[in-house]
Amino acid sequence: MAGSDFALPKPRPNGPPFFSRNQIAAALHQVAVLLELQGANVFRLRSYQNASRTLGGITEDLGELVATGKLFDIKGIGKGLGSAISQAVSQGEWPNDWIDLHNNTPPGLIEMLGIPGLGPKRIKIMNEELGVDSIATLKQAALDDSIAGLKGFGAKSQQKMLDGIELLARFRSRRRLDIGLMYGEAFEQKIATIDGVIKAQLAGSARRRRETIGDLDVVVGVLDEDKESVSKAILALPGIADVKGAGDSKISLILDTSIFEGGFSVGHIDPNVMDAIGGEDYEQLESGGTIDAQVRLVTPEIFPFTLAYFTGSKEHNIVMRQRAIDRGLRLSEFGLIPEAKAGDLKGMAAAHLSLPAADENEIYRHLELDWVPPELREDTGEIAAAQDEILPRLIIPSDVRGALHNHTTLSDGDATLEQMADAARNIGWNWLGIADHSPTLKVANGASAEDLLSQGEQIRQYNAAWQQEGVDFRLFHGVESDILEGGKLDHPDDVLDQLDYVVASVHAMTKWKNRDEVTNTEELIRCIDHPATTVLGHPTGRILQGRDGYEVDMFAIIEHMAEHNAAGRLKAVELNASPYRLDLDWRLCKYAKNNNVPVVINPDAHSVRGLGDVAYGVMTARKGWLETDDILNSLSGDAMTERLS
Repeated sequence: MAGSDFALPKPRPNGPPFFSRNQIAAALHQVAVLLELQGANVFRLRSYQNASRTLGGITEDLGELVATGKLFDIKGIGKGLGSAISQAVSQGEWPNDWIDLHNNTPPGLIEMLGIPGLGPKRIKIMNEELGVDSIATLKQAALDDSIAGLKGFGAKSQQKMLDGIELLARFRSRRRLDIGLMYGEAFEQKIATIDGVIKAQLAGSARRRRETIGDLDVVVGVLDEDKESVSKAILALPGIADVKGAGDSKISLILDTSIFEGGFSVGHIDPNVMDAIGGEDYEQLESGGTIDAQVRLVTPEIFPFTLAYFTGSKEHNIVMRQRAIDRGLRLSEFGLIPEAKAGDLKGMAAAHLSLPAADENEIYRHLELDWVPPELREDTGEIAAAQDEILPRLIIPSDVRGALHNHTTLSDGDATLEQMADAARNIGWNWLGIADHSPTLKVANGASAEDLLSQGEQIRQYNAAWQQEGVDFRLFHGVESDILEGGKLDHPDDVLDQLDYVVASVHAMTKWKNRDEVTNTEELIRCIDHPATTVLGHPTGRILQGRDGYEVDMFAIIEHMAEHNAAGRLKAVELNASPYRLDLDWRLCKYAKNNNVPVVINPDAHSVRGLGDVAYGVMTARKGWLETDDILNSLSGDAMTERLS
């Protein structure tokens, strides 16, 4: 990604080769872009562009090509560029003119390169014509309507720049759970295969399954005598865009998408979500994205303490440290150390005095607590529950036997009814609910009443055939109905009466976001009161890193749903498992649980692959303290039939 990450990477300390093929290709691309910013000769510019593409596409080992001199035989790699590349790979030194180009280009211009769709040619024009030299001045020029008047730009280009600035700001702040875990798990697995590594484990907000992740923390167990070799091996792994710092005990680096051996893809995204997160511009950012990572190498004796410390959260750690202090102990990343023995010793100097702990469980036991699952470590009552031995038995993926909110090609899905059913059976589910969009949502090709009822007949035929064959699987037929004015549903009652259930969802976000909390809450309550409404879908309408939800009092909504359930009328709240939503928020899951409102984890799948998103819903449900009896997904097909009747 351009912008703040637009810099020549540091050489590996264990070279040659000091740089990977991907790093050299990226550096050539950067030089080409900076040359274009400075208005360099077009032929020189193209030579760097072509060389970057050429190196990016070769499969041969670059170090071997340099060592044998075969690099110069590759078409498009001339004597000058070949010598520069050879110098970097074999000596770890970038050519002086490349360094000068980076140093002498105004940082603000480089920063603007990170804006999706904004290239060096336009940046150069705006710099020369309007004096734009940073994202801040670009934004002000756009707000002043100064850019639209430039030749070849216009009002649409100006607005696209403003949208790109907003998107870039969101993208740089944190990454969604699914993206963070993709990077983290790939990196963790690569480290775990290194000789000398006893154990490698992801920590931080990724281990706690926060909905968004800042950077990655990986704790690595290794003997002292192996730390140097393991550190060098980590720095030689593919997927490292840059090394910010490296030692025997701590490594700070930047990972890029080349860490994914099978390539990187954001997969199918439904149109509503795609529009909210930035469309093709978002895909461009993500495909060239990076994420910061810190690796901490510690001995096996210290590993559990370091893992617990860097798992966090900060608030959980503060309570844990105070509990240790109350018992005459000092808890840190280095151990659980008796104060009376430690004296003035601190950090590693005191580590040998620590109480022993083979794992995190023993640390908690030393403090007279049950082990707290990482997802719960947010200081939301978990310490008191661990003390009283009443921590919840959190759900696990195998508890999920089906899900209600999924789409087919009848609306905006990628897969047919048959394909979705087969996929659900293949992952071991007992049942699957189909809830295609209703007519009002035209962007999603909402199904007409006639088509919806025809789908219902097809589902009944499948169910009858499976029952006759003795197959323990069934489909439930529903609809994802738009919530219309006055809390009404998007089909006549005589149509809704023929369905097994209704997922009622808000999609007209502009209207809902322009209204106050009281009005929105009243509208949802009226919709919940409709006899056909079974599930409140993605209840706040948020898109992570795309848009905030509309104003609504979810506590009042949950309390109202509780009244219905107490009276025997099923009203469930959805935990939309799409990693773009994770809505109901984990903080509200616990409130639903305490009010006896059933939660249903729904992948909102628009493809066969999308069914797998239920995993992120399980992670969020665990973070929200949910147990097996709290979710409808744990019911068997027979039990689900009874609940929906």
